[in-house]
Amino acid sequence: MVKRQSIVPEGERRGGKLPDVDRIQQITTDIMNEVGKVIIGKRDVIRKTLMSLYCGGHILLEGAPGIAKTTLARSISAAISCTFSRIQFLPDLMPSDIVGVNTYLPNEGRFVFKPGPVFANIILADEINRASPKTQSALLEVMEERQVTVDRVTYPLERPFIVLATQNPFEFEGVFPLPEAQIDRFMLKLRMGYPTREEEKKILELKDSNVQISAIKPVASPADILWVQDEVGSVYVSDKIVDYITLVIERIRGDDRALLGASPRGSITLLKVAKANAAIEGRDYVIPEDLRDIVNDALEHRVIIRPEHELEGMKSSAIVQEALDATPVPR
Repeated sequence: MVKRQSIVPEGERRGGKLPDVDRIQQITTDIMNEVGKVIIGKRDVIRKTLMSLYCGGHILLEGAPGIAKTTLARSISAAISCTFSRIQFLPDLMPSDIVGVNTYLPNEGRFVFKPGPVFANIILADEINRASPKTQSALLEVMEERQVTVDRVTYPLERPFIVLATQNPFEFEGVFPLPEAQIDRFMLKLRMGYPTREEEKKILELKDSNVQISAIKPVASPADILWVQDEVGSVYVSDKIVDYITLVIERIRGDDRALLGASPRGSITLLKVAKANAAIEGRDYVIPEDLRDIVNDALEHRVIIRPEHELEGMKSSAIVQEALDATPVPR
């Protein structure tokens, strides 16, 4: 076996070691191949979902109904042997329906905590913007702290933990906009579009053959995912890449058309996901292309357009892309 060469300086390796990118690539390939048994196409979405999982981040999935958003979450859960929970967000959903509640046992004269559906490795928050802001806010502590507090008692959540929230961009009646604090906690915002003609033919063939999620075999474990998360943290990032990130963020914040620019959490997201991207590509160091591949997915949902420019059709993705194009790429 040929030893992989690295450009990372010996004195700048975290803990004196380099990440095992060969094994990370193998785990990623195995998972994507299994998920690909039931999800036709969408390789980029699957890949970026794994990147977010490797960083311990959450994902906002946007797309029309019936394009396999739920199937994606279930398939990845099955492929990595993780527990899965689906929460259907409705206007009458209460915070206790998500996190759990203390139930009184009259025969024993005491309260017992009954965990909610959020106690799982992978949570599908289906149509999250249909619930009230109060209910949506119940996820804030869950997503950021990986814990639940009920009646001043804190319960840690099992790791790995990731929330995949879906919302329908085409239906505005009967929905509540996500608060900025909630949106900012999503590492990536991914869009799932309609399949191509060839992909749709394959989907019909699969359904005609009755291929189900049960066909997916576990090819990784929760321990494997935690190991990958730790290894990804060892990917090397040069000072030039850090400067590149800060310059892009600075340009976005300085754009007069933006009411709200990307937060420091957005900068951290770029750094983390770029590391995961590099590892999946088989490198133990980050290059500018790792950032350019995911910058829109990581930042556009954090940028709020001023109303007057929004009426003119300006999109946050355009501001992000312009900032990226205007920033010199480091060598």
